Amino acid sequence: MWIQYGLVLLGFVLLYYGAEWLVKGSSNLARSLGVTPLVIGLTVVAFGTSAPELVVSAVASIQGKSMIAVGNVVGSNICNIALILGLAAFLMPITSDKSVVRRDIPLMIAISVYLLLISMNSTIGRLEGITLFAGVIVYTIYNYRISNTNSTVVLVAENGTTVTAELPAGGEELSDIGIVESKTKQILLIIVGIAGVIVGAQVLIHAVVVVMKELGVSEKFIGLTIVAFGTSLPELATSVVAAMRKEMDISIGNLIGSNVFNILGVIGLAAMVNPITIPGGFFESGLVIDYWVMIAIGGITWLMMQKRFMVSRISGFTLLCCYVGYLAYLIPHA
Repeated sequence: MWIQYGLVLLGFVLLYYGAEWLVKGSSNLARSLGVTPLVIGLTVVAFGTSAPELVVSAVASIQGKSMIAVGNVVGSNICNIALILGLAAFLMPITSDKSVVRRDIPLMIAISVYLLLISMNSTIGRLEGITLFAGVIVYTIYNYRISNTNSTVVLVAENGTTVTAELPAGGEELSDIGIVESKTKQILLIIVGIAGVIVGAQVLIHAVVVVMKELGVSEKFIGLTIVAFGTSLPELATSVVAAMRKEMDISIGNLIGSNVFNILGVIGLAAMVNPITIPGGFFESGLVIDYWVMIAIGGITWLMMQKRFMVSRISGFTLLCCYVGYLAYLIPHA
């Protein structure tokens, strides 16, 4: 047991430093390439931290475990927004680029609705998987092309009024996390950072499962809570560290981008590998409710950010309450 406790500690250390290096490398790379940190967060960081979902769902699809392939993505997407964004905002209010509210979150919701529509016949075929995977390619290219060297910052005054300013990329906030001039070192930091958060998540999740089994906790409960949360640990570590480092665009971009990649890339690839058939039926299995929870959480977040382009501490607490409520529903219906 002491070995497992040590592995839990090791997992947290890898997660923290992996997230530190990932944020540092991606922030510097964004400015070296002349693109905004938001675009890096929506693409490079988001896709990297979604690697656990990709591996889990692809393997599950190959093994014919369709419910795991789909449930992993839907559960992770709910966790990313309700739990992780909620926790990050509760610790440090998240101020975002206005494009997140006007473009990226609505796009995330639209993609979620599309997944709902193609799942209603209880099957996601290869052709539908191709349309999803093609979407992630288009999404990446689109984000790169609309990026520019300016970053929009919304300043909130004490009286509640907002002022929008355009600041050039490469701002002074880099001094807080360290300036890295070499592109090679920037890319290396990103690669090592992604590896750190993924390996750290795997070490931590394995050790926690072993400990919980020793304590007599059922595998069913472990699967509904620890495993679903485990694949979102890289996003949690990266977003919280990015928020603490005041890289708000990377923090929220990571989560929105991860959700988009989970649906388009992860489910798309899984369906291309092996058509996904939902056991028991989409409606009969109750999976339709989880889909609607995923869509509703995105909608709530979008409404919260309408006025001031930010997720306040109160909004963060509200999202956390939503996640607790979802778990309260999920466990009895397992």
